[in-house]
Amino acid sequence: MEIGALRNVQSAAIQQAANQKTVNGDGAFDSIFATAMNMLNETNQLQNTAESLEIQFLLGEAENTHDLQIAQRKATTALDYTIAVRDKVLDAYNNIMNMQM
Repeated sequence: MEIGALRNVQSAAIQQAANQKTVNGDGAFDSIFATAMNMLNETNQLQNTAESLEIQFLLGEAENTHDLQIAQRKATTALDYTIAVRDKVLDAYNNIMNMQM
């Protein structure tokens, strides 16, 4: 995978990590890894929020199905995005491992 492909991503955090310039290149991986961990934490938080709203709705504590649908859609979109990024990272890793020296 070419690193230039990351520039088309709409996430500001990933764009910032991809555009970050370091003098000797030591901090680039750290910043991208930290961004990935933040993305995972955000996805987890959205999943937990959607599950909490679903439980409240099922118990009759909440009646607004619109908020429940929005939370579920956000959680699904975040999970799909996280899985797509994971797949691209695994493809890049496999390409690197198959390179001939």
